[in-house]
Amino acid sequence: MPRVLIVEDHPRMAQAVAQALQAQGIACDTASTLRHAVAFLETAHHDALILDRGLPDGDGLTLLAQLRALRQSTPCLILTARDALGERVSGLETGADDYLTKPFEMAELVARTKALLRRHAVWAPEERSFADLKVSPTTSTLVVGPASITLSPSELQILLALMRHAGQVARRGALESAAWGAFSEITPKALDVTIHRLRGKLAALRSVVSIINTKGVGYALAVSDNA
Repeated sequence: MPRVLIVEDHPRMAQAVAQALQAQGIACDTASTLRHAVAFLETAHHDALILDRGLPDGDGLTLLAQLRALRQSTPCLILTARDALGERVSGLETGADDYLTKPFEMAELVARTKALLRRHAVWAPEERSFADLKVSPTTSTLVVGPASITLSPSELQILLALMRHAGQVARRGALESAAWGAFSEITPKALDVTIHRLRGKLAALRSVVSIINTKGVGYALAVSDNA
């Protein structure tokens, strides 16, 4: 699953972009400063970068220039309120792959991000299966036989992470990172509440799969003995 780093200092904008991309099966991390972005880039791999220019600690192009100087080719979409031709040209010459001026339509941002990922051969929102479960990241849909139900972005990312572990225990930190980002501030019970909702949806679809808890460690998918 592709992962994108969103560097945007307006919390509502960053959240809206992340939710729109997560609904398409793209995992997201968000950073509000250049320093925060560097911390993410040093600790995790990202398939694309959505980078605002006007950040509290400097111009986003500074970070992009540093990445390109290190020969890092992570595709980058620049977001900016600056509409002058010279500003766009400077961004592209620094190494940006695309440029989007604020305000913008969210559908266009999603389309441009997916195009970046396709060009760099990392966009592959394939369906995943486990026992009688099928999950479509593109439509955020969970399917069991003829029945289906829609998943929220956090439910989608957590279920995909559980499926990747193929019945083995996925640690709480890994599931929280998949759903909300490695450095996101979430309530202590956010994961448990989301798991509770997923369990309800599995039960509603009469799936043979359940989500079991290993106390203090994490969660795993299990198949009923009667399946």
